[in-house]
Formats: sequence, C-alpha cells, structure tokens
Amino acid sequence: MEEPQFLNKRYQLLEPLGKGGMAVVYRARDLMLERLVAVKVLREDYSGDQAFQERFRQEAKAAANLSHPNIVTMHDFGLDNGQLFLVMEYVPGTDLKTLIKQRGRFSPEEALPLLIQACAGIGYAHRAGLVHCDVKPQNMLVTPDMRLKVADFGIARALSTIHPDEQNDVVWGSPQYFAPEQASGAAPAPASDVYSLGIIMYEMLTGSLPFQATTATVLARLHVEEEPPLLSEMIPDISPTLEQILTKVLSKEPSQRYRTADQLGRVLLNFGNTRSAPALALTPEAAPVAITAPSAKAEPAPAPAPEIDWASVGLGLVALVAVLGLIPFWMWIYFVYNPPIR
Repeated sequence: MEEPQFLNKRYQLLEPLGKGGMAVVYRARDLMLERLVAVKVLREDYSGDQAFQERFRQEAKAAANLSHPNIVTMHDFGLDNGQLFLVMEYVPGTDLKTLIKQRGRFSPEEALPLLIQACAGIGYAHRAGLVHCDVKPQNMLVTPDMRLKVADFGIARALSTIHPDEQNDVVWGSPQYFAPEQASGAAPAPASDVYSLGIIMYEMLTGSLPFQATTATVLARLHVEEEPPLLSEMIPDISPTLEQILTKVLSKEPSQRYRTADQLGRVLLNFGNTRSAPALALTPEAAPVAITAPSAKAEPAPAPAPEIDWASVGLGLVALVAVLGLIPFWMWIYFVYNPPIR
C-alpha cells in the first residue's frame, strides 16, 4: 500500500478528482481543521517559473477575498516540493460540462436557474474588480441539488505571465469559450466573461458548441469572424426574446454586449419571471435555493412599496429647522429699528 501524499505537512491527498492540461485536482483532507477540501496541484513547469509564481500568489490572494455562495471558496495556496497548489472548498457533485454531455440539451426552464447562478457569482467578482478570464462549464461545479459554484478565478490571468515577451500571442482562456478580443490576444474585460457565458448558454440549449474546429487557431478565427448558427435554426420553438438576448451576448464587439455578468443575470431573471419559469434571486448575499414552478392559480406578486429616501427627508428637516431658527433673529432686527411706542 502506498504511503499517503502530503502537502506542507497539512493536506493529505486522498484521490484524484480530475486532470487538465495545467493541473490535477485531488480530494484531500485538511489535517489541521479536519475537513475535506479540494487541492489543485499545478504542473511543475508552471510552478518553476518565477514570474508565474509571483502572479499566481497575487491572483490567489485576490480570489481568496471573494466570498459568495456561487463561487468556490479558496482556503489556501502554497509551494511544496517545487509544486504550486491551491486549496479550495470541496464541492460534491460534478461539473457543468459533464452534465451537458450526459443530458445533451437543457430546456430553457432547466438552463436558466444554472445560468443565473453563474451570472451571480461572476457578477460579484466583476463588482470586486476581478475578471475570470476562463469561463467554461468545466469551471462550474454543480451539486446534486443543482447549486452552481464557479471555480478557478485568476489562474488564467496568472498563466499569461509565463511568456511576458509574447503578450500579443497570449490566448486567455479556453479556445471553445473565449471571446473574440481574447482570441486576438487582448486582455479580457467583464464583457469577455459575458461572451463566454453566452457560449455556455448556447451549448446548454442546443447540446452543441456554436463553433467547432480541430485547432485553437481555427477556433480563434471563427470567434473573431463568423456568426454562430441562429438559435431558432437549432430549436424552432425557441422564444424569440431568448434568441435576441443570446445574439446580444455573442456580439463580436464588447460594447454591444451586456457590460457585466450582473446585467446578463438580471435580463435572464426577468425573462424567466415573464415566462413564469423557475428562477433564482440574483443577489450577491442570498444563497441559491431550489425553485419550483408556480401554481397556475398563483396571483401576481404585489408591487413593492416605494422606498423612502431618508436622506432627502433628513435634509428637508434640517432646512426647516434652519428657517424656523431665523424667525427670532428677524423679529429682533424688526424691534431694533421699530421699537414699540410707550
């Protein structure tokens, strides 16, 4: 029996959960806090690059400050035996890419709750000034009760420093899901993450990617130059409104898309409410919950009461007190120049 492997004499690696081009993810045990965690161990050739180590440290620190129910929490990071590693929240379940492969297609009622959760997590990061850079279904973990958490914030951005002298040739993210500006080598922005969410949305609804090729170079050209097949060509009974939303999200020009994932999430939430489809509250604080379809006899929710602008009320009271306070002063001035006749 092989001896268990440890990192920093604290994390016991139990079993591999998945393997990618840059890292292996393990289910592990935190011996200090006695809990299960997920540990991502990066390849040695990445770990040995000094520029990458520093950028990795900076990005890990920034990602560790993200606290949201739709973001995988980062607990720790470090270097042991020449290998960089990340320690993250352990999320039971599978990734969204696996679910897509298993199911083939999602109905809008099935896809929207997951997409809205993804928008909530990524939108929270956008408000914190962070861009994911590598939004793809492999980085979205789905629990058995259909809660979605986004993982791997900052790693793609850190990888861009491995060849700093070839910045124009750097491709951020994964070829199937990156935005046209990423395909051109430009630094990604929040709207780039929105485009990637649109590719995921297209794949969930149709069961296939809008662009397919055998090389990253060809994929890059397709993202920059070609328009994807219309959603209505793939799904004749799709809602025209949903098709318009997706067309906007997949615009080649970033300024023509929704600017942040929050904006896209609100649009999808409103669309779901209009169709009386299951939807999730898009608030950064509220954890996602399972939603059931409303009853056919359900009454529409009453309009929320208008909020009171207490700041304006306070300013008005201050002004009123100030005016009333001047009355004795003007009365004194009057009697100084108009003394009463005795």
